[in-house]
Amino acid sequence: MNPDDTTPDNPPDAQRIRAFEMAAELLTAPNALIHLTLEEARVVVGYMTPRFIPTNTTFIKEGDAADEGFMALLLEGEVVVESVTVSRTEPLTIRVLGEGSLVGEVGLVDEEPRSASCTTSADSLFAILTREAFKALINEEPRIGSKLLLAIAARLAERLRDNARKLRLYAKLAKAMQLEIDRALLQRP
Repeated sequence: MNPDDTTPDNPPDAQRIRAFEMAAELLTAPNALIHLTLEEARVVVGYMTPRFIPTNTTFIKEGDAADEGFMALLLEGEVVVESVTVSRTEPLTIRVLGEGSLVGEVGLVDEEPRSASCTTSADSLFAILTREAFKALINEEPRIGSKLLLAIAARLAERLRDNARKLRLYAKLAKAMQLEIDRALLQRP
């Protein structure tokens, strides 16, 4: 749904209120990043801005060093997360995200280049939390801001553990491949 599309039955203010309420409900869902009460989620959402992004729009580009720190809560639509890995020229799809997913939380806390690209695969509606708004949340609502920061840290730790598991698997595969190569070389006349 495009927030710019207005009708007498769905004026911009009504769309904004609906988007904010949807964002608050997603932040309190059982599978949400953080366990907030509905009232706490509404406080967080008050620092967010709704944003419509059309299909096939890359709104985060891997390697982008521009300081556009923000996190996006996907309210409607779908996002493909891709990365160009070592020895590849074409991006590899890391995951496909749907409603309720958070995108770009690393960019919220650091000022480094983006680690992956994010492209909408359907018209998508987001609730955006900028770094500046996040800092204001921490200053003005420290208890709620700290809950959000701890949840982001937990999400990053989860990804770090997942990457460590993958590295161990890749190391085992590399070792097995090297053993096969060594056996093949020993069998050569």
